[in-house]
Amino acid sequence: MNIEEFTGKLGEQGVELTPRQLEQFEKYYEILVEWNEKMNLTAITDKPEVYLKHFYDSLTAAFYYDFTKPLSLCDVGAGAGFPSIPLKIAFPGLNVTIVDSLNKRITFLGHLSRELELDHVSFIHDRAETFGQKREHREQYDVVTARAVARMSVLSELCLPLVKTGGTFIAMKAANAAEELDQGKKAIAVLGGKVEKIHSFTLPFEESERNIIIIRKKKATPKKYPRKPGVPNKTPII
Repeated sequence: MNIEEFTGKLGEQGVELTPRQLEQFEKYYEILVEWNEKMNLTAITDKPEVYLKHFYDSLTAAFYYDFTKPLSLCDVGAGAGFPSIPLKIAFPGLNVTIVDSLNKRITFLGHLSRELELDHVSFIHDRAETFGQKREHREQYDVVTARAVARMSVLSELCLPLVKTGGTFIAMKAANAAEELDQGKKAIAVLGGKVEKIHSFTLPFEESERNIIIIRKKKATPKKYPRKPGVPNKTPII
């Protein structure tokens, strides 16, 4: 996906980028490749692939959810900043918090945000399980995003405790989302969520399957969740 295809496909979905925003994406790509030589941030470094599989793919969430209003967004396990940094570039009004368990990724993201001159972004080195039990973060966010971090039964326990009642958890998944969701139904209900919509589509050009699962937080999450680090993965709620 070249720049013209990137802007064209986004434009078809009503996401219009300014020259300044396109400049930020270009810089993002350059910094990502530069730092990737020092640390393992992504296996994808070919420019057209980064634009398709990282930048465009991250922004597909905006095809199904309105990010134009002022929102607090928490991204769990964002890695090299996906999907939250592309969303922040495209929708500067977002107030973004990224939590990641690897400190070197947090260092990269801090450098990236300074270079891109992003405001209202914060990066926290923590495990999602402990982060979700902290009063200043628990049930404080309008939107929580996660992109292919773990199975839905596990992911729900890491993310839903951070979502305000009435807020939204957006899980971005590749193939097998329906099967994962089936296994994760109990966890979602126990944690106070309800599946509102599943949007399935294919990425342009390469036609790989993508799913965006929109979960509405209907009631407060019981205090015991999330459990201690490692427990959700070892013994998911099923």
